[in-house]
Amino acid sequence: MNIADCWNIMKLRRVGWLALFLIVGVFVISIYLNRGGISDVHGEAYPYPAEAVPVAPQNGQRTQSTPEVDQKSGEQRHSSAIGEDSQHPVDKDALVGAAHRPGKDESQRGKCQLVEIAIVSAGYNSTRTATTLIKSLLFYRSSAIHLHLIVDAPAQQIWAKLFETWEIANWTASYYLTDGLKPYVSWIPNKHYSGIYGLMKLVLPQILPDHLHKVIVLDTDIIFASDVTELWELFRRFNKQQAIGLVENQSDWYLGGIWKNYKAWPATGRGYNTGVILMDLPKLRQIHWMEKWKTVTERELPIMQATALADQDIFNAVLKENTELVYVLPCEWNAQLSDHSKSRELCVNSDSLTGFKIIHWNSPKKMQVKHRLGRYYKNDYLTFVAHDGNLLRRGVLGCTPANSLVQESEMSSDTYDEYCYDFERLAEMKFRTHLYFTEYDYEPTGDTDVTLVAQLSFDRLQMLESLCQHWSGPMSLALYVSDPEAQQFADFVYDSDVLSARRNVGFHVVYKDGTVYPVNYLRNVALSQARTGFVFLSDIDFLPMLDLYERLKGSIIPAHLLHPATQEGHDLSVQHAKALIVPAFETQRYRVSVPSNKSELAQMVKTGDIVSFRWDVWPKGHATTNYSRWLESSVPYTVEWEPDYEPYIVVSRDVPRYDQRFGGFGWNKVSHLMDLAVKGYELIVLPDVFIVHMPHAPSIDIAKFRSKSKYRRCLNKLKQDFVRDLAKIYGMKATKYLIDDKR
Repeated sequence: MNIADCWNIMKLRRVGWLALFLIVGVFVISIYLNRGGISDVHGEAYPYPAEAVPVAPQNGQRTQSTPEVDQKSGEQRHSSAIGEDSQHPVDKDALVGAAHRPGKDESQRGKCQLVEIAIVSAGYNSTRTATTLIKSLLFYRSSAIHLHLIVDAPAQQIWAKLFETWEIANWTASYYLTDGLKPYVSWIPNKHYSGIYGLMKLVLPQILPDHLHKVIVLDTDIIFASDVTELWELFRRFNKQQAIGLVENQSDWYLGGIWKNYKAWPATGRGYNTGVILMDLPKLRQIHWMEKWKTVTERELPIMQATALADQDIFNAVLKENTELVYVLPCEWNAQLSDHSKSRELCVNSDSLTGFKIIHWNSPKKMQVKHRLGRYYKNDYLTFVAHDGNLLRRGVLGCTPANSLVQESEMSSDTYDEYCYDFERLAEMKFRTHLYFTEYDYEPTGDTDVTLVAQLSFDRLQMLESLCQHWSGPMSLALYVSDPEAQQFADFVYDSDVLSARRNVGFHVVYKDGTVYPVNYLRNVALSQARTGFVFLSDIDFLPMLDLYERLKGSIIPAHLLHPATQEGHDLSVQHAKALIVPAFETQRYRVSVPSNKSELAQMVKTGDIVSFRWDVWPKGHATTNYSRWLESSVPYTVEWEPDYEPYIVVSRDVPRYDQRFGGFGWNKVSHLMDLAVKGYELIVLPDVFIVHMPHAPSIDIAKFRSKSKYRRCLNKLKQDFVRDLAKIYGMKATKYLIDDKR
């Protein structure tokens, strides 16, 4: 045996030992994972189920996250989406020391860690900003999350709907209404743009559940660049006295030198920024936190007059006298990007720009801040703004809800065929929905007030300004857009003098999901948010005559649409189920002006500039209105339902909803009017009002309908199912509609 052979034998032995070590290592790791993996700081998988939390919105206590309607109070409650049995609430005190989540077997113990986060989100705009924060949380997370939201009534409605339709796995939420919290802080003058809501983090130890030990408190103007679980693990580093974790303030605000004529609140050195707070709640309660900050504030207010940085000033004043309470977090967990921030000098090495784990836009200018790192991290922020939130529904390893696969298999088993699947899934599908995407402030002017209800896609945005100029009343509009389009839409609204001036238009964003345009889902979203007693069911590409809003309000009482109990001086036996028809016309001229009254319209009909809607391609859709009679009539008249009739109508807000199965092009309005006709609605044509359809390029769905036989086949199948369902519900009463449909 020569030297080369010996060397080869030694190499083979080394490879053999290496392979043996790898096999043993894999075996040990698999045993470790099967026995539970990484656990919570206290070894608790889920400290409590959300169902066990009481509901008391009057005094700031929480309501729950998956919508249920309380039959006694009518309020929404929300239960856990993690999988606990909501029929068997668990005593919260008994759960404080729970070793693992109820219902899990021992092999799952410790696998699913829960991180508790609290956010103050009040007002319409705050929900849009906080959604970007939540996207970043979901993108990096490796733990289940329970969100504690301090909200006003509008924000609660928005968040509840968003989370219900987002269907995020391993994500639950509780709500605490701000009305019950305002007395705690309303006595403190605050000059900060956050107003009274900027002080509410001070009361979290008071209002959060007694069995909740730890919580991460976040401002809404931050994004994560790392896993929140890493931040949660920093609670381990607290000593016995430390109860609050904060990052040092990264400007010279508390040192002086930014402005000449101001005096900062007391602080230790640079002070601390409260955009990210770790709170050890039992310790704070033990030292009587509420009394402590109140005492300091009452002493400082005569001198300072008001807070300049909201709760941050008070936190710093308290911690200056109680330095033992604070644990200083690494500055990477709150990189502050304001005009005067020194985050780069204080936190980032000169050869690195990527060390931050939380980016905090703590300036009123937000993305427009003049900071050297602003441009760099603005791209990160915009990435999350544009990120498809539907991709973030996924669960956390070891925490997947048990019912997710069952629901998918049940939905998949009933499909017609592969091509019609996207139509079939519309019946039960939930589209991620963000109500009131921009500011809204409107209260009905009376019992006869009317809301215009419509839906649109991103390519119809240019029609909004003209619609607002022709309809001065309230509107509820549902938009079907992608995540990046949603931000572009918000910019479009605020850049428009016409749209930004309106506060009575509710814009409800429904995020794209699938290949079929969910037209009736969108209509139902818009219809559900109408606050007036009556609604005008229209489409976005119609312009009303200029005074249509006032005319429709004036038509409600003469047509006896008001419920007998609210309409004085009228026979109580008057039929309530009525639909007022607004005749629809169209023009093919892009620069034609909408006539201001019926006589002008009649003249344009004679010249051919305006014609009855779709008279040449779909006469059955509106022929029943009887345009010849309408042009000569000065009083309302009744028409009988006929097949394929789909007029635009004014009805009570409690009108039956659209059938969500119909998406894309075809039969979406026809099915709705057929349903109303079966239910006995009287159809009344108004003689002195009208709308005009404006020309535009055809939609993609119309092109599909015209060019694809499979598309038409799926629509025909939906029509047959709809008519068959009517027969099942109404029996002989629906015979007329069944026969008419077969003609």
